[in-house]
Amino acid sequence: MNIPDKNKPFPLPQYDRLCFLKNTIKNPNIIVGDYTYYDDFEDVNNFEKNVKYHFDFVGDKLIIGKFCMIASGAKFIMNGGNHLTDSISTYPFSIFGEDWANAMEGKSFPYKGDTEIGNDVWIGSNATIMPGIKIGDGAIIATNSTLTKDVEPYTIFGGNPAKPIRKRFSEDQIEVLLKLKWWNWNIEKITQSVQVLSGTNIDELRKLSNK
Repeated sequence: MNIPDKNKPFPLPQYDRLCFLKNTIKNPNIIVGDYTYYDDFEDVNNFEKNVKYHFDFVGDKLIIGKFCMIASGAKFIMNGGNHLTDSISTYPFSIFGEDWANAMEGKSFPYKGDTEIGNDVWIGSNATIMPGIKIGDGAIIATNSTLTKDVEPYTIFGGNPAKPIRKRFSEDQIEVLLKLKWWNWNIEKITQSVQVLSGTNIDELRKLSNK
C-alpha cells in the first residue's frame, strides 16, 4: 500500500506551492491536523503571514483539523486585532505607552477565543475568517467570503458578510457523517475507502465503517 506521507512538506513531486501544512508551521499556537493542505499562488510561507494580529501575549490559537483544503490568500484575523467597540473612541491609546499607558486600566480588549476549523473543511481563495470563529466538519467557505459567524457542519457559506447558502447533505446524512468521523479512521482504512469518499453514497461509507 503506497500512502502519501503525512510528514512530507511538499507531497506533489517538483511542486512547492502546495504543502501539507503542519510540516511548514513554526508558530506553536497554530495547530494543524494530518493531510490538511495549503495551496498558494506564490509561496506557502504566506500562510503564517496571513494569520493576522496573532500576538504571543494574547495567547489565542488557530486550530485546524485533518484533511482540510485551504486556498491561496485565505486570511485568519486573530484576537490581537480587536478594539473596544462600546467606548467613545476605538483608538488603542494604551499600546503607545507614555502618558497613554493607563488608558486600559479596568478595561480589556474584546476576546473571542480560539479560532477552530473542523475536519474536511474547504476554505476558498481570499476568504477571511474573523476571530474566534468555529467552522464545523465538512463545511465549505466560498472564495472572497468574510466569515463573521460560526458555521454548522456540512454547510456552504459565502458572501460578505458570509451567510449560509445551503447544506451539503440532508440532516439525516449529516448526522451519519458526524458519527462516522471518517477522518479519524486509520490511514490504511481511509486509503481503501477513497473511491467511496470521492462518491456520493453515504450508505456505502457506513458499511465500510463496520469492516
